[in-house]
Formats: sequence, C-alpha cells, structure tokens
Amino acid sequence: QTVQSTMSAEHKEQRPKVGILTSGGLAPCLSSAVGFLIEKYHKLDPTIDILCYKNGFKGLLLGDSILVDVLARKTASILQVHGGSPIGNSRVKLSNVADCLKRGLVKEGEDPLHVAAERLRRDGVTILHTIGGDDTNTQAAELSAWLRTNNYVLTVVGLPKTIDNDVVPIRQSLGAWTAAEQGAIFFENVVNETSANPRMLIIHECMGRDCGYLTAATAFTYRKRLRNSWFVEDLQFIKAKKDVHAVYIPEQSIDIKAEAERLKRIMDRIDCVNIFLSEGAGVHEIVARMEERGEEVPRDAFGHVKLDKVNPGQWFAASFAPLIQADKVLVQKSGYFARSAAANTKDRQLIEACADLAVTSALAGDSGCIGEDEEQGGKLRSIEFERIAGGKAFNTKQEWFTSMMKEIGQSV
Repeated sequence: QTVQSTMSAEHKEQRPKVGILTSGGLAPCLSSAVGFLIEKYHKLDPTIDILCYKNGFKGLLLGDSILVDVLARKTASILQVHGGSPIGNSRVKLSNVADCLKRGLVKEGEDPLHVAAERLRRDGVTILHTIGGDDTNTQAAELSAWLRTNNYVLTVVGLPKTIDNDVVPIRQSLGAWTAAEQGAIFFENVVNETSANPRMLIIHECMGRDCGYLTAATAFTYRKRLRNSWFVEDLQFIKAKKDVHAVYIPEQSIDIKAEAERLKRIMDRIDCVNIFLSEGAGVHEIVARMEERGEEVPRDAFGHVKLDKVNPGQWFAASFAPLIQADKVLVQKSGYFARSAAANTKDRQLIEACADLAVTSALAGDSGCIGEDEEQGGKLRSIEFERIAGGKAFNTKQEWFTSMMKEIGQSV
C-alpha cells in the first residue's frame, strides 16, 4: 500500500492535529518554513492544535514537544528574519537501531520506527510536516506506512530542505538560493586575503556532498556581484585578483597536473589564485587512500562520510600548493556561515508557495513532498514519496555554468 492516498471518511471526520519537525543539517529555510506553516494553519482555523517536536526525530522519540500557543501563532511572522531552526534539529536515522540505542533515544529491544509511530499515535497527531532532505522525508513516509498497517491514518507532507539542491525530482530545494548568495558574501571578505601575502592560494570550500550545485551557484553569484565593483588599475589593483580562477565539483573529473599548469600561469601573472571547491570533489579518492592506509573513515548515522573530518580542502591545498609554487595557502569554509542564514526574498517566495500547498494537501489527506516536479514540467505539487531520492547530480550542461567556466578559462 502506497503512502500517497486519500484520507478515509473516518479520518476526514477526525479533528486534525498538526505535528511539525525539522531534521538534518541546517538550511536557510527552516525558520521561514515553520513560520509560514504556523501562519497558514492559524489563518485557516485558529483552533487547530499545532505541536512542534524539539530537535527533529530526537524529540519525537523522546516525546519532547511544544504546543504552539495563540501568541506564538500571531507572532510567527518574526521567524522570517531568522536563520537556523526555531525548534531545533538533529541527525537521527530511525532505521539505525544501534545509533539510536547508543544515544539513549530508545531502550534495548525497541524499534525506533515503532517508538516514533506510537508517539505520534499517543499525541493524536493526524498531520505531520517534516522539513528536511530526502532522508527526513523518506523516514516520515515509513512512519506513515507503518501506522496505516496498524489502522491509524497519518498524513505526512514534507518540505524539501537542502542547500545542495540534490533532491530527485525537485527542481529547486528550499534554502539553496540563499546559501549560494551567502557563500558569495562570505568570499567577498575572504578574497581580500590575497593581498596579505605574495603568491597566495585561497581555496573556498563550499558544502555539497555529491552535488556541485552550491559551489557552482556560489561562484556564479559571487562573480555576478563582482561586476559591480570598481578597481584602480594604476595600482595593479585589478578585478582579476578577486575573480574565481577554478571551480571543482564532484560531477567533473579533475586533472591535477593540467590544472596546476594553468593555475601556475595565473599565479605568475597576478600573484594569487582563487579556487571554489565543492567539499564532495575528490572525496572518493581521499577515502580510498585512507582505507589503503588502514585508517578508519569517519561516518555519520546515515553512513555518509564526515566531510569535515576528511578535509577535502586541505587535501587539494597540499596537492596544488607545491605545483603552482604558492608561498601561502588559505582554506576557508563558508558552509556554516551560508546554511545558518535567514532565507532571502527569492527563497521566501518559494517557501511560502510550498507551505500554502503543504497545508492544503495535508488537510485533504494527500501525503507527499511538496516541490516543483521536474518530471511533470516543473509543476508545484505533492510529489509521491516513493519518487523522492537524494544524490541528484548537478547539470553541468546549463548555459550559465558552461559560460562561466569558459570565462574563467577552465575546460569542462
């Protein structure tokens, strides 16, 4: 039986009670999405109970929740100017029993999926809104499916949060536009370090496990903003010194030797090199080398490599620095700065449209993840959970990307 189904007549007669949780890493959409959902329900029916689970699935397992009172409902618009999650996040995989047990979220012999499902049943939640990536939304779908087999109808409507913009089949995930803009703003300050030392190599490491969207979009946004800057050529203070000289993403192979030769020519000419690097670029090679040396590869509860532990930026720095004869190397990560920002205007417009449809779908008993369905012409709809997946690759054939790469002189 699929999760996507219409509510039974019995469920339609049941008074709705809404649960909301945010999960996974932060993104510049969580606070905005929570605020819009609360606002939409309050305007539609002020008597509908809204329960927010603290710290994502951790709060759900522990029964740690907040009943949203009238004052909070009326002031929910305040959440639009804040980043982070007003109700807290965590990385919890319900199917990883050992991890849940280790963290004290369940007792010996308990199934986290069943514990979470029973909590929803005891709380009387009939609608659950999950704001997270593909892992978050597929977990929520599993909860709904389990409850249905036990004669409890739970409508689950997710909102797609990820700055990687890598959720299949969703065209634009919430928060990705803002993260790219904030990453560009971050580098506008960091790039001035090129003047701190001769032959300076700066590596701007952006988040993006398997998808290069964020790195590419950050570089594109940064260069767009750079066009509005003025320079003093008589002082050899030129735009080229602040430009992006290379963009490395997981979707494209990197010829270290050939790139080093190209970048050394830039270094010899303008005394600096600026690289935008996706944290997922080169990870497979780094992990393979760690395993060859017998080193333990650090992974999270979902089995993902902990990228902050394997340090791709430092690996690339060590690879390039001697080849381009850099006197000094600086690796700076914009990820936490970018992902913790408040949503910008463009993102808020998309978030509000998604929240509108999320509430409508939830009250109609239509489970799914709200997003612009690429396989249906980009239509904003409630997408069937079984079609939701992570790991969508960035399309490197897009005109804006190929033009940018041509401008900076890097082959694609």
